[in-house]
Amino acid sequence: MQIYKVGGAVRDRLLGKPVTDIDWVVVGATTEEMLAKGFRPVGADFPVFLHPKSGEEYALARTERKSGRGYGGFTFHASPEVTLEEDLIRRDLTINAMAEDDQQNLTDPYHGQRDLEERILRHVSPAFAEDPLRVLRVARFAARYAELGFKVAPETLELMRQLSESGELEALTAERSWKEISRALMEDQPQVFIQVLRDCGALKVLMPEVDALFGVPQPEAHHPEIDSGIHTLSVLEQSALHKQPLTVRWACLLHDLGKGLTPEAEWPRHIAHEHKGLTLIKAVNERFKAPKDCQELALLVGQYHTHGHRALELKASTLLELLQSFDIYRRPQRFEEFIAACEMDARGRKGLEQRSYPQADYLRGAANVARSVAVQPLLEKGFKGPELGEALKRERLKALKAHKESAAF
Repeated sequence: MQIYKVGGAVRDRLLGKPVTDIDWVVVGATTEEMLAKGFRPVGADFPVFLHPKSGEEYALARTERKSGRGYGGFTFHASPEVTLEEDLIRRDLTINAMAEDDQQNLTDPYHGQRDLEERILRHVSPAFAEDPLRVLRVARFAARYAELGFKVAPETLELMRQLSESGELEALTAERSWKEISRALMEDQPQVFIQVLRDCGALKVLMPEVDALFGVPQPEAHHPEIDSGIHTLSVLEQSALHKQPLTVRWACLLHDLGKGLTPEAEWPRHIAHEHKGLTLIKAVNERFKAPKDCQELALLVGQYHTHGHRALELKASTLLELLQSFDIYRRPQRFEEFIAACEMDARGRKGLEQRSYPQADYLRGAANVARSVAVQPLLEKGFKGPELGEALKRERLKALKAHKESAAF
């Protein structure tokens, strides 16, 4: 029995990056031997075990063969005869197909270390094209390592293109897709993930609503970058630069989908794109079964982001309706995330990345003013039921009018 550290732990050590998760491969062992040593079995598809003390995953060396569609369409074979090289060749990228023993002696049959040095994301073997999930994984790695200068190898991009055109991407489950998408959006350069998907034709399969934004112009006076797709990438980039949470990043990706529905005759204006885009945002949310908080914020940002930009001009009554839509009294964090998404949208414009966004403080102030209106004095005056609601609304409107008059912008 021989044990090797494999995959990301080896890759990240060689890159000088922190190693978080460690995967181990066991060569020359049987299930019975692992159980005898106290390892606990997990996973129904192939023999994976948890270490009795560390809890880390140890997998028996295995081969795999395509047996059906999609990510799960594989037959696995694990036995003591499977070599380390045979186990490594089934992996996605050469930089993930390296192993090292307990003395840090490197086993690198597919030249992963060379590709690390040359900053190339390259597939290990033609079997790469058998797993559609790898399209998303490679795009995610491109986003993760973009800051180091990594690029997808042309021949790998071509395989990704073939996968995108094969219909295999449609076989991916919503859960597997969302896991990769959500992880990719939280990388330092999530816009690279979307760009790579577009480069290989996967974006128009997975998110045709986002793909449709590219080539759609916007008014240059407000959007110097002009192209709606480029703007979306820039907004996503800003959301990462400002360390926004997943909810905000997801909303940033989807906020302008309605612009893809504007007839060419109306370009570059996009009248009512906020309302038109809601059906598309809902479709993307449901396609990937995004978490409820992500779904809700994306819809609210899609509908109201131009309200955010025009906050200083809004009437007190419109401002109150906006605040009520977000349920700021019970869910203050959601409105804060809306403000953040609006600011990312404003900064995601060529040459305007550093421009101040006074709307943010104005909206926060308005929310605080509305929340500060006390109910007790109205109850003491005898208001109750619907009358209490109307009285509370009048007091909040009065407070918001005062807030608007006092704002020094």
